[in-house]
Amino acid sequence: MKQANEEALLSGATVWVTGAGSGLGRAIVQRLVEQGNFVIVSGRRRELLTQLSFDYGNQVKVVPCDVSDSFSLSQAQKEIFEITDYLDCVIACAGLCEYEDNVSLNIDMYRAAMEVNFLGAVSTLNIAKPLLIQSERKAVFVAVGSLVSQLPFPRAEAYGASKAALEYWIKSLHTDLHDASWRVCLVRPGFVKTPMTSQNDFEMPFLQTPEQGAQAIINGIASGRLIVDFPRRFSLMLRFFSAVEGVWLRWITPKMSRAQHHNTLSNRHL
Repeated sequence: MKQANEEALLSGATVWVTGAGSGLGRAIVQRLVEQGNFVIVSGRRRELLTQLSFDYGNQVKVVPCDVSDSFSLSQAQKEIFEITDYLDCVIACAGLCEYEDNVSLNIDMYRAAMEVNFLGAVSTLNIAKPLLIQSERKAVFVAVGSLVSQLPFPRAEAYGASKAALEYWIKSLHTDLHDASWRVCLVRPGFVKTPMTSQNDFEMPFLQTPEQGAQAIINGIASGRLIVDFPRRFSLMLRFFSAVEGVWLRWITPKMSRAQHHNTLSNRHL
């Protein structure tokens, strides 16, 4: 049942989550279901999504989708429009992280990061917008970015650039939606313990569990804020250094950078 009450946005709502197969996306789905929402779950691996439908029955509907593939997106659009004629919330959680080794400038890696992290979110909204407009609530499109967009990090050239593009896009959309019936929200997580970050070969400060991250996101969405950062301590630290970026670039990042890297890390939300 739809309710014209923004405070109840994530209770009794119809929500579409991409990147729902594992990690943060899966934890978000679990929390949404617990709060009594109907959730359409998308990701590249049908078997992971099907397990969610086994766990939660008719509260979950599976629509497999690769947000970087135009044919897959077209098929997903048809299925979603058959399932519902409105969406109250969309959470674009599909993501890809690859690290630059020895400044290799692998164009395929850069292209993949942009196609999933930035253009994938644009494509998701392109599908969802007509349904968000039909919501009887103040519907919201949520893009999962990263705190890495606040400052440059070593080896994060491709990943950070794609997340920075996503952030600019969401903020620009916000300026055009002041009179609209729907809104946007940018989530900027720090490090979350997921299959993607499990391959990181460096220290991850203030590491969060997927459950902690999911709750922070859902609380942030319900608050109506444009930007949702977590964990707070990591966000505040990066905010401080962004105000003195010269210190960050001259003294901090050289200690984080490595001249030689023995492996390239690659993974994506499923």
